[in-house]
Amino acid sequence: MLIFHKGGNKEQNYISQKAKNTSTSTKIVKEQLYYMMNFSEVFKQSNQLCKVSPDGKYLATCVQYRLVVRDVSTLQILQLYTCLDQISHMEWSSDSLFILCAMYKRGIVQVWSLEQPDWHCKIDEGSIGLLSSRWSPDGRHILNTTEFHLRITVWSLCTKAVSYIKYPKVCQKGIDFSRDGCYMALAERRDCKDYVSVFVCDDWHLLRHFETETQDLAGLEWSPNGCVLAVWDSCLEYKVLTYSLDGRLLSIYSAYEWSLGVKSVTWSPSSQFLAIGSYDEKVRILNHITWKKMAQFEHLATINNPKAVVYKEVERRPAVGSDDLSLHNITIGATLFNTQSQYEICPPPVHIPVVKPDPERANPKIGVSALAFSSDSRYLATKNDNMSSAVWVWDMQKMTLEAVLEQTSAVRCFQWDPRHPRLALCTGNTKLYLWSPAGCVSVQVPTEGGFQVQSLNWHCSGDSLILLSKEQLCLCYMDSDQEDK
Repeated sequence: MLIFHKGGNKEQNYISQKAKNTSTSTKIVKEQLYYMMNFSEVFKQSNQLCKVSPDGKYLATCVQYRLVVRDVSTLQILQLYTCLDQISHMEWSSDSLFILCAMYKRGIVQVWSLEQPDWHCKIDEGSIGLLSSRWSPDGRHILNTTEFHLRITVWSLCTKAVSYIKYPKVCQKGIDFSRDGCYMALAERRDCKDYVSVFVCDDWHLLRHFETETQDLAGLEWSPNGCVLAVWDSCLEYKVLTYSLDGRLLSIYSAYEWSLGVKSVTWSPSSQFLAIGSYDEKVRILNHITWKKMAQFEHLATINNPKAVVYKEVERRPAVGSDDLSLHNITIGATLFNTQSQYEICPPPVHIPVVKPDPERANPKIGVSALAFSSDSRYLATKNDNMSSAVWVWDMQKMTLEAVLEQTSAVRCFQWDPRHPRLALCTGNTKLYLWSPAGCVSVQVPTEGGFQVQSLNWHCSGDSLILLSKEQLCLCYMDSDQEDK
């Protein structure tokens, strides 16, 4: 059921918030690395639901059943919307005009308009339930996956038309849109066989439908140029296949047999490389011409490469004088006893801590689970699960190890700056870590009460970072004028 509504928002009077507080600033100087950072005040959020609009102008956050939209530059509240229940998922439309809020427990999706705050749309999937919801690339259609993957329902906000796609497969990544928004690839399961259907997003007609040579398809992903579709099998069989837009099989790659296989796959932004992370703790790079392996990166417990720079985080507790131990300072001084950390460069050989996985438990913590290319395709960052405290950075021009960041805690999240070769990561403590070819820094987040950074996201301009704790968020602003100094 699709319902449109126009009416006043009773919660509009709730809008009152202070502007961005950039009084807290941090300067980091280390060798050639120079950053001036400003940190905003702290705001509430729920379930890590905090996203910047695609045009970079707005910041949407969810606080239980409320959706709050702020101006990114001032952090003042622009709109406040009230949903029918606690929000499970939130997503911007591609043109930044609409926001989708899904409430999976109730099987309901609500859509809000930024230009017309009195307008909203409600989609009720009824008794069939709701498992996931997402926008189509045009920002005018919503794709809802029902419980048990019975079907995908395509709802049109313009015509209120409804289309149904049957047989979606339950897998790690069963749906993907091409970068230009023209095509959608969908993994299907029929008669105990895997298929891929390619749809044209303009009118949702079927362009191609073909069977894949997989035992249990686990995921698929378009290359950034939209010419090739990568498909990979489950971890029980090492197999990565590439298909053309018309469904022709271009290549089949298998590194080994009779062991756990593919764990992660990603394309480089240039579409020249396909990186495959495996359970054998290695990354294999396929080229886009012959689809053969051109490089192999190993995550060794002992690093002997003299050209690779190993940054090791070292923690130290600051000396506390007797004057600092007054009840006043202990009460309001949130960072009085915080540990301070910095990076030290370790000469080879360097031993990386290894955690032995439990063979009795499912989904063993071993293998390369995270892969990320820098925006210029120059660097590849990886994480090996049984070396969870280390992030590895590889030079894709030299095909060698560039740097290793060894943290004191397990790495929770890392992400590349969308404009510069700069990597940000967090480990669940009160610090933000940055790496670039010039060096590596550790930054204390200067907020009261101890802000535990659980995840982070770059702004599309690369000028700021959104830091997320369990129930709060904070923005970190980079001084763009100093970035090249």
